[in-house]
Amino acid sequence: MSYNFSFSYIEASLPALLGGLVMTVQISAVSMTGAVLVGIVGASIRIIDVPVLSHLIRAYVHLIRTTPILAQLFFIFYGLPSIGLGLSLYWSAVLCLVLWGGAYNIENIRGGFLAISRGLQDAAKALGLKPVQYLIAIALPLGMRISIPAVLNTSISVLKNSSYMQVIGLAELTYVATERSAMDFRTLENFAVICAFYLALIWGLSYVVRRIEAILHKPFANVR
Repeated sequence: MSYNFSFSYIEASLPALLGGLVMTVQISAVSMTGAVLVGIVGASIRIIDVPVLSHLIRAYVHLIRTTPILAQLFFIFYGLPSIGLGLSLYWSAVLCLVLWGGAYNIENIRGGFLAISRGLQDAAKALGLKPVQYLIAIALPLGMRISIPAVLNTSISVLKNSSYMQVIGLAELTYVATERSAMDFRTLENFAVICAFYLALIWGLSYVVRRIEAILHKPFANVR
């Protein structure tokens, strides 16, 4: 059975798919930013070992990393309204992705903090720096630079995981493609386009982060 790939169908579908692309970019950008902020705050609490909070952060990371993201999404969208904490489709999706990405970024950034040489830590103690001062002056600038590749990987995963938001009815890219495929029976065309969109988004994100990484590493290029 032959299949005639239709470029004219893609041209007609492009406005709807671009609308889904805009939603995907929106929720991904907001969620990536939120996940990095959660990662910085959570890793900082862990690294200076704030009583009680440090244990809560550890439990949060363990919970998120050992449960499926779909279960987390259903809990947020369907479970929270039962206790009066209902959120819109958009904010349910953002909260889910921020919590998921934030848990991974806590470990990514904490790993960057732990990779700082012992000599710098000892020097900070010798200078009488308090834990918060060490965190602001040394750990954050150096640790964030070290953890950029891991944070990029998590950000790419947040972008790809945004496709799960279709299950609650959010009109992101995959949802739009699935709906059009169900109506027009043109699955190949729709999913070929969204694969190209995702590829372009991930390549663009990787390029931007590589440029940021290169800029941050430039002052240390001649350090031995």
